Amino acid sequence: MMPATPVPTVLVVDDEVRSQDAIRRTLDEEFAVLTASDADEARRQLERQPVSVILCDQRMPGETGVTFLKEVRERWPDTVRIVISGYTDSEDIIAGINDAGIYQYLLKPWVPDHLLRTVRDAAEAQMLQRDMNRLDLELRTSTPVLRRRAANKLERARTAFDFDRIERADGSPLDAVCELAARVARYDLSLLILGESGSGKELMARAVHYASPRAAGPFVVENCAAIPDTLLESELFGHKRGAFTGAFEDHVGLFQRANGGTVFLDEIGETSAAFQLRLLRVLQEGEVRPVGSPRTVPVDVRVIAATHRNLEQRVHEGHFREDLFYRIACVTLTVPPLRERGGDIAPIARRLVNEVGEALGRPGAALSDEAMACLMTYPWPGNIRELRNEISRAVALSADDLIDGTAFSTRVLQGQAGRTATAQSPSLPASGTLAERLDAIEAMLLRETLLRNRWNKTRVAKELGLSRVGLRGKMARFGLEG
Repeated sequence: MMPATPVPTVLVVDDEVRSQDAIRRTLDEEFAVLTASDADEARRQLERQPVSVILCDQRMPGETGVTFLKEVRERWPDTVRIVISGYTDSEDIIAGINDAGIYQYLLKPWVPDHLLRTVRDAAEAQMLQRDMNRLDLELRTSTPVLRRRAANKLERARTAFDFDRIERADGSPLDAVCELAARVARYDLSLLILGESGSGKELMARAVHYASPRAAGPFVVENCAAIPDTLLESELFGHKRGAFTGAFEDHVGLFQRANGGTVFLDEIGETSAAFQLRLLRVLQEGEVRPVGSPRTVPVDVRVIAATHRNLEQRVHEGHFREDLFYRIACVTLTVPPLRERGGDIAPIARRLVNEVGEALGRPGAALSDEAMACLMTYPWPGNIRELRNEISRAVALSADDLIDGTAFSTRVLQGQAGRTATAQSPSLPASGTLAERLDAIEAMLLRETLLRNRWNKTRVAKELGLSRVGLRGKMARFGLEG
C-alpha cells in the first residue's frame, strides 16, 4: 500500500478573526490551515512545525506583512510567501517583491476560487522546489555512480555500432569501406557517404561517430528530403518565436542539440541552392543563426552527409554547389548495394531473422535452406531495407519456426524468375557439341523449375521425374546447390 501524501500546511497571518475564518473555510478541504493574529504568534507557529505557504496581511499592528515576510525569507526560505492587502500602495508591492521575495500579491476583497488556485500553485511550487533540492543533493553525492553509468552506456553504444557489427561475410566488398571509415573516424573531417537507399549509410555513419573522439556527444539524424526547404532550415538551425506563421515558441535546432557530437544529413543531394548556401555558411563559420534571430550561436559539430545520387554529376549539372561539395566531401565512402555483395545476404538475413523474431515474439524463427536459396537469388533493389521487410513478413506469416520460401512475397519470387531469365541464366552456346548444348538447356530448365517451386526439392523432383538423389546430383553438377 502506498503511503499517503502529507497535506500541505498553510499559515494565515491576519489581525482580523473574520478574515482568518473566511480563508480557513476556503482552504481547509485541501490544506491544513493554521492561524495567527500577529507576527510574534506566526513566528511561534513556524518554529513548531514546517509550513508550505504563508498568507500574510500587509497592514497589521506593530509590524507590516512585508517586514515580517522578509524575516521569513531569511529564516524559513522554503516557505512560499503571499501578501494579502486591501491597499494598492506601489511601494509596498515593490518592497514585497524585492525584499520579501513574495510569490503573489493578492488584493482584498479576494475571490475564493482565485485564492484557492493561488495557494494550490504555491504549494505545488514549494513541493517541486523541495524535490529539485533533493535531486540536486543526490546528484552531488552520486556523481561517481552517474559517471560510471554514463561510461557503461557509452561502451554499450560503442559495441553495438562498432564496424565489426556491420554484418558481412568474409571477403565482403564492405571490408575495404569499413577499414577506410575506421581510419578516418578518429579525425575531425567531414564525410560524404554514397550509396543506394536502404544500403546502410546511416549505420556506417553511426559507426564512424562511435569510433570518433565525439562518441560521448549526441548523434542526430535529419533526412533532408523528408521535409520542405523552409522547414528544414528551422529544424536544423532553429527559430525564434514569431519568425513565421506557426512559430509559437523558440525552437532549438539540431545543430545546437548536437553540439560536441555529430550531425548526419541524409539525402543532402535533394536540397535547394538557397539551403545549400545557408549550410555552407554554417560549416565555414562554425555558427548558426536561428530563423528570425539577429544573433548567431556557435556550434561545434562534425557533419556526415549522405546521398543516393551522383553528387559530382549534380555539381557539373549546376544542381549542387561545388564549394559545398568540397566542404562535405573531405573523405568519400561508397557503400555498395546488396546485389553487388551477394555473399553478405546470408549473414544479414540470419541476423535479421533473430532480431525480427525477438521483436515479434518468435525467438525460435530460422530460415530453411530453400528459403535462404530464394533470398540469395533475388537482386534486392531495395537493399537491406527491403530484405528486412521480406523477413518480417515471412516470420509473421510462417506457421512454423522454420521458414520456407512460401512465406516470401510474389514480388521476390517473380523477381527471381525474371532475374534468372536475363542476368543469371547462361545463354545457349553458339557452338559446341550436341551434349554441351543439351547440358546448357537442362541447366536452364532445372534453374527455372527450382525458382518456380520456391526451391522445394520434393516438388521439383516430382515435376521433372527425378529422385531426390538424382535431383541433388544434377544441382551439384550445374552449380545450383541452395
